Amino acid sequence: MTDSTTTFLTDTRAAYDAIAPAFAEAFPDILTDLPLERALLSAFAEQVTAHGPEPVADVGSGPGHVTARLHSLGVPVFGIDISPRMAALAREAHPDLRFHVGSMTALDVPDATLGGLLALYSVIHVPDEHLPTVFAEFRRVLVPGGQLLLSFQMADPAADGTEHLHLSERFGQEIALDYYWRTPQAVAAELTKAGLTLQARVVREPLGREKRPRAFLLARKPE
Repeated sequence: MTDSTTTFLTDTRAAYDAIAPAFAEAFPDILTDLPLERALLSAFAEQVTAHGPEPVADVGSGPGHVTARLHSLGVPVFGIDISPRMAALAREAHPDLRFHVGSMTALDVPDATLGGLLALYSVIHVPDEHLPTVFAEFRRVLVPGGQLLLSFQMADPAADGTEHLHLSERFGQEIALDYYWRTPQAVAAELTKAGLTLQARVVREPLGREKRPRAFLLARKPE
């Protein structure tokens, strides 16, 4: 593992360990007032369960509420998060589900064993140079025909490449956390390079206090 990989993973893990309780309290269920997101998640669940019995990984599962919603839709699902403290909170909130500590740059999952992979607002912490590695991992663990659903805050379409923000404080905690915002076109291009086939692209305008549009990409591993 390169030094740059170690640094961004270490910083992200430490940041979410520090803010985990406050984050879980502030966002107990981000889907409550988001009907479009719920509809997309339901469509993802329907496609996964129709394809086969293989499990789904919620990568960047945080407090676990999205993992729990997928479970309620009949999906055999488990969560993966880089933060041990966040994974522990998810286990406390949802003791009937499995939550593992792990990194999307090197998933502890055998080849071609997942029917689906969900990554909601988790690739936003991955620097550009590591995105191909992440998407290659996603393709590796999916079965042929397996589904991938991504969501992320969008970059300004007029921006020249990826927009970057570094936060040194959140929820009153001193942290070092980086955010990377991209256009749907840029992310779709990386998915294609990784050997995944784009099926749908949805953009939602900002709601409430949100400042950026949200993008959702549904892709699959070719059979």
